[in-house]
Amino acid sequence: MALIESVSVCVARVPLGNPVTFSTRTVQAREYCLVRVRSVDGIEGVGYCYAVNTSGRLLAVAVTDLLAPVVVGEESLRVEGLWQSMYQEALLQGRAGVVLRALSALDTAIWDLNARAAGLPLFRYLGSTRDERVPAYASGGYYWPGKTNKALADEMASHVANGFDAVKMKTGRLSPAEEESRLAHVREAIGPNVRLMLDANNAWQDFPTALEYVRRFERYDPFWIEEPFSPDDIDNHARLAKATRVTVATGEIEAGRWRFKELLAREATTLLQTDATVCGGVTEWRRITATAASFGISVAPHAWHDLHVHLVASAPNATYVEFMPDAHIVNFRELIDTQIVAEKGHLLLPQTPGLGFRFSDDAIARYGVTQTGESGPWQRVVKSGAGR
Repeated sequence: MALIESVSVCVARVPLGNPVTFSTRTVQAREYCLVRVRSVDGIEGVGYCYAVNTSGRLLAVAVTDLLAPVVVGEESLRVEGLWQSMYQEALLQGRAGVVLRALSALDTAIWDLNARAAGLPLFRYLGSTRDERVPAYASGGYYWPGKTNKALADEMASHVANGFDAVKMKTGRLSPAEEESRLAHVREAIGPNVRLMLDANNAWQDFPTALEYVRRFERYDPFWIEEPFSPDDIDNHARLAKATRVTVATGEIEAGRWRFKELLAREATTLLQTDATVCGGVTEWRRITATAASFGISVAPHAWHDLHVHLVASAPNATYVEFMPDAHIVNFRELIDTQIVAEKGHLLLPQTPGLGFRFSDDAIARYGVTQTGESGPWQRVVKSGAGR
């Protein structure tokens, strides 16, 4: 028996040294909802989800007030049952967004707890397809004030020089001609044999506009165009997928297997970017990825390489892990005590139990947010209710 004794949650706010800009928004800081699940025998698993600029407290409340009371006192190995109980409890509050992100963090922490109890890295506990390393692509190419096309091209070329044979850049913020020029500079800098992914971050409102951009892009042989439309605009995703030879990728902010089933059934994507910190945790990620396999569709999860390295290593139809080489864009690495190692375009799989990292006490002391009325950044839920 591995009964869950307590659940603890913390919001950490990590500012960016320089705000980064997408096609549709600017990020000045990243807030994370951090979760620890502890068993009665003292083993602790960790999970997390992302809250963007200012919404970490919403996630923390979903953990403390809604979901943690469902799992405290329960058997941690009953993963499927716990997932269903949490989902059912939250049915009226939200089947996506904040609630599913909070559920994702808890579910991941339970998997981590169980893998640590078994003394196995998470990817082995899940049943691995790879033993030592997984393919990765280097992700960046954001917009900065005054950033030239040459600077962008040099950035992408530096990833190739560091061993990556696949890179990703942002697109969609500027005019079609300006975006084509950015892409042309990058393709020239990295050469014809490096896979080049484009991320539009929901830039376009209609099919003709998206097609105008993508037609210009096709001559530079992009591997995929990511999130061309709002995630709710499934019809235009399907139209674009039929109109271009470029792979249409989406799904990074979708939650629940049913929504992914709709994307697949309507042929709205040819590659899923299912994110375990968003979709419903490790449990739901595995269901979605298995469903994708039955459609002949690959999965390359969005961001968060510290978690997704394990999941990609465990799924035959998972291809790449997205890797942010430093903390200037995605700074979750500032909160943990162990970093993934990149080598020749691959990420080395952690060989220690569970996820292979813990939250850094020093980082929590620096970045943890103490909520009004609390004595510290961690809030703890036990069987009798909430407490510290």
